This record gives sequence, C-alpha cells and structure tokens, in this order.
Amino acid sequence: MDSAVEKHCVELVALERSGHTAVLEGNTLHVWGGYMSTAEREVFLPSDEIWLYDLERGVWEMCQMSGEIPPPMSGTCSCFLIGHMYIFGGYDDTGQTNQLYRVNLLDGDYRWKNVKAESGSPPSPRDKLCCWVFNDRVTYFGGYGHKTLDDIMDDKSFIVDTASLEQNVGWGWNNEVHVFDTTLASWREPQSSGRAPAPRAAHAGATLGHKGYVYGGRVLETTPSDIHCLDLESWTWSEIVPTSTVPGGRSWHSLTAVSDNTLFLFGGLNVDCKPMSDRWVLDVDTKTWREFDHPNNSKPRLWHTASQAKDSDVVVFGGSCDYVLLVGTYGNLTGHSHDALVFQTQPYPLFRICVDCIAKNVNNFKMLQNQLPSLPRKLLEAVQRRTSRNI
Repeated sequence: MDSAVEKHCVELVALERSGHTAVLEGNTLHVWGGYMSTAEREVFLPSDEIWLYDLERGVWEMCQMSGEIPPPMSGTCSCFLIGHMYIFGGYDDTGQTNQLYRVNLLDGDYRWKNVKAESGSPPSPRDKLCCWVFNDRVTYFGGYGHKTLDDIMDDKSFIVDTASLEQNVGWGWNNEVHVFDTTLASWREPQSSGRAPAPRAAHAGATLGHKGYVYGGRVLETTPSDIHCLDLESWTWSEIVPTSTVPGGRSWHSLTAVSDNTLFLFGGLNVDCKPMSDRWVLDVDTKTWREFDHPNNSKPRLWHTASQAKDSDVVVFGGSCDYVLLVGTYGNLTGHSHDALVFQTQPYPLFRICVDCIAKNVNNFKMLQNQLPSLPRKLLEAVQRRTSRNI
C-alpha cells in the first residue's frame, strides 16, 4: 500500500451490518453500505466509507471515499468488473432507487462516479435484486420496487403488492432482465425465451461461464426452492429440475460459484421465518444437491454477502442472525453480525496446507522459528504475510 493510501486509511474493526454489498479483489474483501440496529432504531451506515479486509492477515482498514457519493442505503446489487465495483438500485431514506454507480478499487482513491447511460433507459427503482457478469456486461434480474399504475397495466413481468398501492404508484415484485453494457454505457432489455422464473425479490444469483443462475427468493407470500438458469448469449431461460433432495425454500440467502460446474448455497430465511445456517453445493451438470456439515452450524445468517476467494473458499460477511424485520424490536434478538466466516468447499493444494500449518504453529515452537529462513522463498513470503500482524 502506498503512502497516499495510508494517509486516509485507519486500522479498525468493521461495524456489524446487513443488506450491505461486498466484492473480493485479490485477497482483499471490500465492504460498503448496509444498515445496523441501535437501541432506538435502524440506521444506514455511512456511504463515504469503504471497509477493506485482508484475508491473509485478518486485518480491517477503513478508507474514506469521495466523488459522486451514493446515498447511504441497503439492498443494492454489486459486482466487480474491470477493476471497478458497480452498484445498482437499493433502498435509501427516500425509497428504492435506480441509480448506477461505480468506484475504482485498484487506484487507492475510492472516488465514486454516478454512471449515466449514453443510450437506453435504466430499470425502474428497485432493491433486493441480483446480477450476473459476462462479456463486460452486467445483467440484472428481479427485485422489489415501484412503477406508476399506467406502467403496470398488462405487465405480466410485475406482480403488484396490493398492500402497498397508492394513488398512482404500485409496489411489487418483477422478473425483468435488464443489461448494462459497460463498454457502450448503454441499457437494454433483451427479449428472452423459455419459461422465466416468477417475479421475486431477496433471491440469490451466481454466474457460471455464460449462464446466470437464480435460486429461491420471495414470491408474493411464498419462498420457493426453485433454481433457474438464463443463457447470457441466447437469452433463453430454463429451469433446473434436481435429481436429489433439494434445500428448503428461502430468501435473503447467498449463492456463489466455486468451480466451473458447482454453486455454493448458504443460509437465508426459511418458510417459517427462521434464520438458517445450512450449507449446500449444487453440481449443475448432474443437477444434484449435496448438504455438508460445517463448523459454522451455530451461526445462522441472512442478508449477508458471500464472495469466492482463492482455492474456492467462500467468505461470508455480516448479515443478520435473526429475522431482519424483528431485529431491534425485542431485546433478546442478537441482531446483525460483523463476522467473516470462511467456508472450505474443495481440498486445499499442498502449498496452502503448508502455509496454514506453519503460520498456525510458528509462535509455539522456537525450533520452527529458527528454521523459517530455510523455507523456499515463495513459501517464506506467504508465511510472513500471514503472520505479519503478530510481529
């Protein structure tokens, strides 16, 4: 890290939060936005801060942001593309938004830019949606938001929440597909074929190759366990019919690509509004779900973030430990989290095993400390990075 960055970064511990965004670049997790609960109410976290977590050293830093800073909000949709984090939509103090922002995560300036399209129109305001990245394009799907009643008429892609109707505005769920081309700075709404998923929000999505997958979510008053795939070249929808036991229906969960043909599902809120901590892996080739036990069974999460790290690890950060609509209502609820949970999804390579073993035991054995200089250079550098916070 250069001196210019060090001047506006300070070592801290990230605040607990839910409904935030997070993307991983190299070994650094970048966390922005969301909200937390205080004794009196729920508050949005500052939007001019970005939190950096070094996965190797286990150290947090907070960096100040500048430029065209988005409003504080939750439920926005983020992705990492060509060195930038893009965020779209979300919920702020005025309601849902349809603004698109980006920030360079590589130059150390953390300067926001409100991205204006050269052509096309952005989707209507919404939050709790998902996106897929392919060929320098970001494809957005679903979400909960609002439209004028005139726009909703005869619109089969939008289900109105009848409890939220106003004079000329209707809120509800959608299954629209909108694409933003980052090279052309243009929006378009491609015509898709096949049977699209029902309109939904609080679902989870992940990209494998040229296909985008979406699982679960909230559809009216239900939380299905269906999984659908959209071909991002032909714009054809297909539903995956599993050949095994399936996870229960849920919303506010996460879905993460961990290999060329597997997806990692974690947590969420089940049909009985109970937070979950179960872990599943789907093989999209065999259409088979498998559930795995793990050390974090006692740590349910919903409205968290999940990012793929090296060696196919999945890093889950933050989220709520209780039903988000009840947090702050009753004193016995544990509320939001600031934990970073790391899930191993595949066997580690020998190099990773060596680094983990040495770093874990180097301070316990004097003989091992004396032998460190004899390690191969790359192995020694990796161990030093892991143990630098304790030196």
